[in-house]
Amino acid sequence: MSKITAPYGSWPSAVTTELLTAKSVRLSEPQLDGTDLYWIESRPLEKGRNAIVHRDAGGITRDVLPHPLNARSRVHEYGGGSFCVDRGVLYFVLFDDQRIYRLDTRQSTPLPQPLTPLGAYRHADLCLDRQRRRLICVREDHSVDKAEPRNTLVAVPLDGEPAVQVLVQGDDFYANPRLSPAGDQLSWLCWNHPDMPWDSSECRLASLDTTGRPGPARTIAGGDGESVFQPQWSPQGHLYLVSDRSNWWNLYRYIPAAGPVRLEPVAPLAAEFATPQWSFGMSTYGFLGQGRVLCCYTAAGRWQLATLDPVAGELTRMAEELSDISALCCNPEAADDQPQALFLGASATCGESLWQWQTDGGLQQIATAGDAALEPEDIAVPRAVTFASGTALAHGFYYPPTNARYQGPAPEKPPLLVFCHGGPTGATESSLNLKIQYWTSRGFAVLDVNYRGSTGYGRDYRRQLYGNWGITDVEDVCAGAAHLVEEGLADPDRLAIRGSSAGGYTVLAALAFADTFAAGASLYGIGDLETLARDTHKFEARYMDRLVGSYPAERALYRTRSPVHHGARLNCPVIFFQGLDDKVVPPNQAETMVDMLRRRGVPVSYITFAGEGHGFRQAASIKRALESELSFYSQLFGFTPADAIEAVTVVGLAAD
Repeated sequence: MSKITAPYGSWPSAVTTELLTAKSVRLSEPQLDGTDLYWIESRPLEKGRNAIVHRDAGGITRDVLPHPLNARSRVHEYGGGSFCVDRGVLYFVLFDDQRIYRLDTRQSTPLPQPLTPLGAYRHADLCLDRQRRRLICVREDHSVDKAEPRNTLVAVPLDGEPAVQVLVQGDDFYANPRLSPAGDQLSWLCWNHPDMPWDSSECRLASLDTTGRPGPARTIAGGDGESVFQPQWSPQGHLYLVSDRSNWWNLYRYIPAAGPVRLEPVAPLAAEFATPQWSFGMSTYGFLGQGRVLCCYTAAGRWQLATLDPVAGELTRMAEELSDISALCCNPEAADDQPQALFLGASATCGESLWQWQTDGGLQQIATAGDAALEPEDIAVPRAVTFASGTALAHGFYYPPTNARYQGPAPEKPPLLVFCHGGPTGATESSLNLKIQYWTSRGFAVLDVNYRGSTGYGRDYRRQLYGNWGITDVEDVCAGAAHLVEEGLADPDRLAIRGSSAGGYTVLAALAFADTFAAGASLYGIGDLETLARDTHKFEARYMDRLVGSYPAERALYRTRSPVHHGARLNCPVIFFQGLDDKVVPPNQAETMVDMLRRRGVPVSYITFAGEGHGFRQAASIKRALESELSFYSQLFGFTPADAIEAVTVVGLAAD
């Protein structure tokens, strides 16, 4: 069947905003409780509510958290680790008041019962201490007005008495409290300003006394520039962890000894068994029966699933069709006919799904993030690209315009959208992303860049952004766009750049400090580094010490790197999207930039969302943002969208 020729950007697409909202959810936090499976579904049509879903041994699936209850932690603002379950009893953090509740899912009409008192407290990363009938978790105390919140590890009794007890304190941040199988030792992660957990963090270990309180703690890994991730106990009582001491985040086993600390590498690889710990409960490995480990790792931007014999150090790769794997959860005590493991996985042609791993290595799909129902011919398959950026190399994924029924007119080249991931210490993946397919199926080319500073390529690559945020990332996104133009894959006059949060900063910096792009879209992006350093929340309050410099000592550098102070150099149209409840990047960041561009007559559009914070969760917000951005590009690049969408107002854009 011959294709219809139509201008790039104007193609009708099966990837509608309804597909991205009404038929899509976000899956997270899978857990096993014997033969029962649990996970969270974040649902745009329920205003982003996190529903806890249960699937029993018979395959019956139901919500166990009554509507409209929302299981979501706000510790560090990014949350995660919001529930745990034991023998059908659910313990979860309620978003509305951040208290921990108990809910017996075995009752016909269960009612949540609070375990923590009312107060300015937030909780996350719940660990059950069955022996002492308590939960051990992270608590963030906001009760002191105008002071930085205080983070501790606390014990929460399951029976209401005694009161919540502080177990560990003194460091700025805590995560991953985990009990040994015998219940006599407690391990945890901690770190302090100005480090983020991927810069430098420590794994500590302490014995518990007869009252359950930890004694003197010993640092067994981390510190001094070493990052530690996911300390976890094996069923045999061995403590494992991931460390980047070799440049790569690799798996290690702690060897108890009276003398110096010994860590034994389990499977040394030029690959990463970890990812930046932006939220609680992240997991890249777990323990199966017979001493085996199920793990995932990333190399060259692609994740692999494997089983590991920790004694022989042998990895056996599995499920090679999947390219993005996360949230691994295992049950080492499961019988052969019971669920062994759960994880989230996706491929270039299949969106994120919850998978159950079988004893024989087979996989069963349990739930999907959405009913994409796309034809293979409509899916743009990414191609990994590496390109020169100055004297360095950078990486990314190129997606060609792809539509089974349409093609662009020759010799026209397609408009290019360069995607900047957030973080900036993060990474983009190569699995099916409907937000990318939304653009490629309409006739855009997309370059998703893993600029220097991204994870997945070793610590040295990650640290190339130290002191260079707003410089190397900008060089890399500009070099990536130039690379595709040189290859004849993009129209040099229709290059646009988009990004959210820290990615939005790269967008604004690229528009202010370079002249590669003709337009940009900033989603809750950062325009003023100095304001961010003063106004943001505790978790990221000192993040930029590593990326830019110490504040306020290096205030002049912050101003030099801030696009808001270089408005005269920003001469192309920009569209801003901003949640009015954003505590990470407050609305005044966008408003200052918008006012400045309006005064100078530079075309600008500003779209706000009441009830949205840092990231858009509600279906109406997601729909409006995408359609407004499409309308924005259509007015700039001279095409008529096939979609019936409302035209966005671009102040300062001259009429034809």
